[in-house]
Amino acid sequence: MFKSDDLTPTADARRLPSPERHMTVTPLDMRQARFSATMRGFDKVDVTAFLQEAADGFEHALRENERLRQEIARLEGSIVQFRELESSLKNTLMTAQKVADDMRENAMQEAARIVREAEGRADLLLQKTQARTEDIEREIDGLRLKRREAELNVESTIAALHNTLDFIREQDSREHAQRLVPHLLKIGVA
Repeated sequence: MFKSDDLTPTADARRLPSPERHMTVTPLDMRQARFSATMRGFDKVDVTAFLQEAADGFEHALRENERLRQEIARLEGSIVQFRELESSLKNTLMTAQKVADDMRENAMQEAARIVREAEGRADLLLQKTQARTEDIEREIDGLRLKRREAELNVESTIAALHNTLDFIREQDSREHAQRLVPHLLKIGVA
């Protein structure tokens, strides 16, 4: 957040945002930023090019973050479906057990065969479902890591920009002081 009449940051701009705080500068703000001209100010082309590049990177990070959010939502939806399937399989297994108990009264051998087949299929389906659920959870963990990496990259870029701006201001201040001392000596103030 810069004042339009100079290049001094406001108090809020000197603080780095925490990951929980939303950024108030958008890529469009960066592209539309205008600064007033000064005698020994920054090269407008360089500042504009830098802001454009930073805005493009920031916009890319925002799009990637949104894509990852959507992917996580999609994968979480898949997990819900698989958990419903698992519940359905458990219900099927319980129903098969009840049928087996009813049939045991009529034909003990036939009931045992049916139960074995039903349990085998249910176990196989349950194993497949659990394996797929674990795969999806690993994918979600991987996406969360990628998202955190993207957030850290954005935070790192912001910190680097902040440090660069501080360095440039320090250089300007030193140059100003070096120009002022000889001038003061000439007029006899020292």
